[in-house]
Amino acid sequence: MPYLLHDSKPRPPPLPQEARATHSSGKGYQELKQECLRSGCLFEDPDFPANNASLFFSEKPPIAFLWKRPGVSTQCPLTPLFCDCWLLAAIASLTLNEKTLARVVPLDQNFGPGYAGIFHFQFWQHNEWLDVVIDDRLPTFKDRLVFVHSAEHNEFWSALLEKAYAKLNGSYEALKGGSTIEAMEDFTGGVGEMYEVKKAPDNFYEILEKALKRSSMVGCSIDTSSAAESEARTPFGLIKGHAYSVTGIDEVSYQGQKVQLIRIRNPWGQVEWNGPWSNNSLEWRLVSPSEQKRLAQTALDDGEFWMKFEDFKVHFDKVEICNLTPDALEDSTAHKWEVTIHEGSWVRGSTAGGCRNFLDTFWTNPQIKLHLTEKDDGQDDCTFIAALMQKDRRKLRKLGAEMLSIGYSIYESPGGDEHLSKDFFRYHASKARSKTYINLREVSDRFKLPPGDYILVPTTFEPHQEADFCLRIFSEKKAITEDLDENVAIDLPEPPNPTPSPQETEEEKQFRALFEQISGKDMEVAAEELEYVLNKVLKNTKNIKFKKLSLISCRNIISLMDTSGNGKLEFSEFKVFWEKLKKWINIFLRFDFDKSGSMSSYELRSALKAAGYQLNNYLLQLIVLRYSDEQFQIDFDDFLNCLIRLENASREYLLPLEFLSL
Repeated sequence: MPYLLHDSKPRPPPLPQEARATHSSGKGYQELKQECLRSGCLFEDPDFPANNASLFFSEKPPIAFLWKRPGVSTQCPLTPLFCDCWLLAAIASLTLNEKTLARVVPLDQNFGPGYAGIFHFQFWQHNEWLDVVIDDRLPTFKDRLVFVHSAEHNEFWSALLEKAYAKLNGSYEALKGGSTIEAMEDFTGGVGEMYEVKKAPDNFYEILEKALKRSSMVGCSIDTSSAAESEARTPFGLIKGHAYSVTGIDEVSYQGQKVQLIRIRNPWGQVEWNGPWSNNSLEWRLVSPSEQKRLAQTALDDGEFWMKFEDFKVHFDKVEICNLTPDALEDSTAHKWEVTIHEGSWVRGSTAGGCRNFLDTFWTNPQIKLHLTEKDDGQDDCTFIAALMQKDRRKLRKLGAEMLSIGYSIYESPGGDEHLSKDFFRYHASKARSKTYINLREVSDRFKLPPGDYILVPTTFEPHQEADFCLRIFSEKKAITEDLDENVAIDLPEPPNPTPSPQETEEEKQFRALFEQISGKDMEVAAEELEYVLNKVLKNTKNIKFKKLSLISCRNIISLMDTSGNGKLEFSEFKVFWEKLKKWINIFLRFDFDKSGSMSSYELRSALKAAGYQLNNYLLQLIVLRYSDEQFQIDFDDFLNCLIRLENASREYLLPLEFLSL
């Protein structure tokens, strides 16, 4: 499928009230609800029907599910039959932020008066908030909810939230293999970071402290070495493979010293840490009541507990942080990120260049310029998070799409605002890069670089892989970004007016003789005659290899050069075009590296620039789709057609797309 984007200019994150209705009817939640109330019928969602297609896309259900509405003999089991623990942890973290929860779960719905069997939830998807409408029929087995459920017998919002999230991604099965940070991002519009605790930076405590001050959502987990270890309980009361939430970080006065503590929440409740600083540990007896009150320390078996930060680093393996956008935070929040967002596409043959291992095509990837001008408070460097996300891959799984391995490199800018060439990357090393190329939905890393201008190149690992992407920059201080490929929509040269030499060259004399032979006394040729003339001449040109010029090329040539409007080409017009054609032949030969008679479509940007044309990514992608073959090759006839239509566009001031449809 084509991946084309019309506008990749940086833009601010959207406001929550701008959520776009997604129901196939084009109607929003309130309109659909009022229709149900007037008809007296409970809502049934045709977009996500109560059948197996909404559950699985690659397998048959292992058991027979019965879809029921809450209150119809539906009970909540102690443990769900199938549980996406990562989603459960994200939902648990969501409940800690009242404003964020109210956005995802709008308050204008309940099971009370006005109940119509319809609910709606809002999710962030690639710089856009979407409003997802569902009915409240939930999959059950033996009167028990199958997937996520609430701990309270009569609360179903978490199960309904999961259903809406499954609908957003195409099915319940599409949620398989997700991560807590992925769901956190979709619930908040935030950007995620992942840390391996054992390899975390020295200032890891400060990173977590600052994240929680910004009301970031933070999760943590313990690795498993095998499937058998999943949900296994350690001697200290922790559960392997389980997704926990981090709810606080602080220091406490203990025996004349400051001790760093971290507060953890088990979303399932009850099972808790039983080591030092756990709820009933001896350490709390030596802490003043005022300190205990300040830290909200209680001995309830509610799944939330404190532990020493050093013990946390020993027992936990991964931490995921979801940094929230300014619009997701309370107005009173003191520390907020500055955010800019770019959207773009990797398109085979033009902008899908792959990683630096593939130098010949790497330079063709989209390039984003990053201006870092303000240092962090009290620091010499600028801190920012770069997060690269591939769009809609989970939703496309049912069509066979998988997550691509993605990453990015950051280079110091040489100055100027033009797309950097192959030679720049041949001779310059990157200043920073993503830790690895990996097949996750999003790759993000935190950097500290001196003030200055940098070029960020987002890529897939392999070339020729297509996807849409979203690149977000979260910075401590305001940073300015611009897409180097979007500085000009289309930069065309002024129409040239070559002046032929007053004396005919030997070459022109031969052309005149051939013209007289074909055209007769009027010395004008139609497209069919021009095709014969050009192919006869070019056939004898030894340095260019191609089959033949097509009739349509000759018609386009006449359209370009015919000044009288009679649909024919005079000899004087032909001589002007021949000078132009020789220039274009030389350009083509420069980029036909293997002398095969065709050039790589990835070289088209450079070839067009040599001819005087500078195009943005979107137009370049369209041209490549129109003129390249399945091996991303462009022969001379197509190259010639492309140049003629660009030339016509420059003369007639047509819209950039019009010449493609000629």
